[in-house]
Amino acid sequence: MSDLRYNVELVPPDISAYRAGNTGIDYVTTFTAREPGPHVAVFGLTHGNEICGAITIDRLFRANIRPRRGRLTLAFNNVGAFLEFDPRYPIASRYIDEDFNRLWSPATLDGPRNSAELQRARTMRPVVDAADYLLDLHSMQYATAPLMLAGLLDKSRALARQVGIPEIIMCDAGHAAGPRIRDYGGFGDPASPKTALLIEAGQHWEKRAAEVAMDVTLRFLIALGVVTRDDVAALGGPDFDAAPKQVVIEVTQAVTITGNRFEFVQPYVGLEVIPKQGTVIGHDGDREVRTPYDNCVLIMPSRRLIRGQTAVRLGRYVD
Repeated sequence: MSDLRYNVELVPPDISAYRAGNTGIDYVTTFTAREPGPHVAVFGLTHGNEICGAITIDRLFRANIRPRRGRLTLAFNNVGAFLEFDPRYPIASRYIDEDFNRLWSPATLDGPRNSAELQRARTMRPVVDAADYLLDLHSMQYATAPLMLAGLLDKSRALARQVGIPEIIMCDAGHAAGPRIRDYGGFGDPASPKTALLIEAGQHWEKRAAEVAMDVTLRFLIALGVVTRDDVAALGGPDFDAAPKQVVIEVTQAVTITGNRFEFVQPYVGLEVIPKQGTVIGHDGDREVRTPYDNCVLIMPSRRLIRGQTAVRLGRYVD
């Protein structure tokens, strides 16, 4: 099936060489340094059609990147969906049965239901539990500026600032449909030092998304002392002098679709600032969806306008 609306600039890598790994879990590899340090994990393919993460991790493997201290885990999540990726219809392989990134609560992981994604999440759970720091590599539906999704905790925002890019840090509580890896366990506990970030590197299949994902990953590893700048020079290495002044958007609410039909009043793509409180931005069935305050920022409006899913998040710049 072809769809001319999607310009696929990226080529998915062959990840078959990484299937065996060294952890007993398919597509999960951990490298251990002699010097003690934190366990840092980089995840790709949480959604099977977001291939910039797979490209980044493949490049780390090919460059023989190894930690100077602690442990470094490189993992591909929803490989089953990724293996169905077809550039002629690239939206089709986000997941097989359900969204892998809405399953991360003990109630769901320990519950009775089953799916392809739940099986994989349960297999990946010990990997997530073992990580002290985690970076989850994602991309977006629209070609808007990259976003670092840092959650609501000060520790996550602080780590996002250490990484230094992208320019926009988005602090949000997540989705009504279920929690993400970023907020699972100690990552979402203010009393725990464990910290996770989620980068939305750009539009799913644009070349720039892979470049951003790589740059963010290298900065993340350098910030945590896993590698030095010299260690990653062969990968292009980050230009720290080029880091922008970061700004923060605090998300105040997610608009969850409750009806059988949701429509936006305009073709929003994200980061539009709606000046006046009460402006209608969409219709959820017969219900008008209005901005709750002046200068409301629309974040990641969705094309997947299905009941129970997030249509858009609403926020404001705070600094």
